Amino acid sequence: MKLAIVRQKYTPFGGAERFVERALSSLKTQHVDVDIIARQWATPTTIPTVAPSAGHRVNPFYIGRTWRDWSFARGVQKIIASGEYDLVQSHERIPGCHIYRAGDGVHATWLALRAASRSPLSRLTERLSPWHRYTLRAEAAMFRHPNLSAVICNSHMVRDDIAQRFGIPLENLPVIYNGVDLEHFHPRLRATHRTAMRAKVGAGDTAPIVLFVGSGFERKGLPTLLDAFALLPESAAALWVVGHDKATLAMQKKAEKLGLAGRVRFWGPQKDVRPFYGAADIFALPTLYDPFPNAALEALACGLPLITTTTCGAAELVTVANGLVVTAHHPESLAAAISTLCKTGRAAAMQTAARASVNTLDLTRMAEKLTALYTRILQEKAAH
Repeated sequence: MKLAIVRQKYTPFGGAERFVERALSSLKTQHVDVDIIARQWATPTTIPTVAPSAGHRVNPFYIGRTWRDWSFARGVQKIIASGEYDLVQSHERIPGCHIYRAGDGVHATWLALRAASRSPLSRLTERLSPWHRYTLRAEAAMFRHPNLSAVICNSHMVRDDIAQRFGIPLENLPVIYNGVDLEHFHPRLRATHRTAMRAKVGAGDTAPIVLFVGSGFERKGLPTLLDAFALLPESAAALWVVGHDKATLAMQKKAEKLGLAGRVRFWGPQKDVRPFYGAADIFALPTLYDPFPNAALEALACGLPLITTTTCGAAELVTVANGLVVTAHHPESLAAAISTLCKTGRAAAMQTAARASVNTLDLTRMAEKLTALYTRILQEKAAH
């Protein structure tokens, strides 16, 4: 079986790319040859065999992001039409793909949720934005295209949203949770990294540390998390922020303005986040909208209780035993949740349940589900 996976900018740090890395070796054991179609390429960190020679580089000239996305889509559509691949799975909104992995969710939903917290002028600017208008049209055209056989949803939240907005039958919207390397991310990281990481910054062994990992600070809810920390007593907890965003400087200034300079540490992007999982006590990702972040899976696999929101797909794994779910854009409820889990012994008592909640989400099982989906679609195509 020849499968092409489409991602316009392929870097080792993105969620879609990590999905590909995790699935690739397992898919090869299932006799699936995987190529990548991309405009820009960075070799993944864990599977160096995925290189530009293993697929197509589609890099037509462009000016601006609207032309960028349109020209890339046109190039991919030509490859699809050539019939070189049995299946083309896109992680971008490209009409004509056979499978779409909705790792970014529904753009229309993201805009609606973000608009609720923005000024009238900002909402008008977004409505008039050529790129948002193009993306909404491409999204709708893709979901209604006759080539589309299935949409891989990484949460029931996304599945139900797509079914309601675009009328796609549920049988064509399989929910396949992201897989996590259960050996790579493990509670034993606590014993390996906790003391050393905390010693670096003089945090001590008992002070609660809340960890945030993610890029796209607005979408991931970092502004709300900072506001929540400002409501906590100074001794309650420290916040570590791992990730890169163009708004990093603005977030640092916000922390200073809120009087949090001594309690919030920005670590920037990290190739290996495991030492941070090992050092932390609680993982907080109060997302405004996130289909299912890999970081939440990794944190749970490491035994960290999770605080997230009702508009995050990871909330589907949260119970009273392994975390708390709050409303997005609500610093008060987020502060209360952090305060609850910072009580002596509370987070530690949740470690076993946190790990257990992802015990079935290993990479092999994810690859088996993907392969079964690909096989079914090919059989249906052959029957027609």
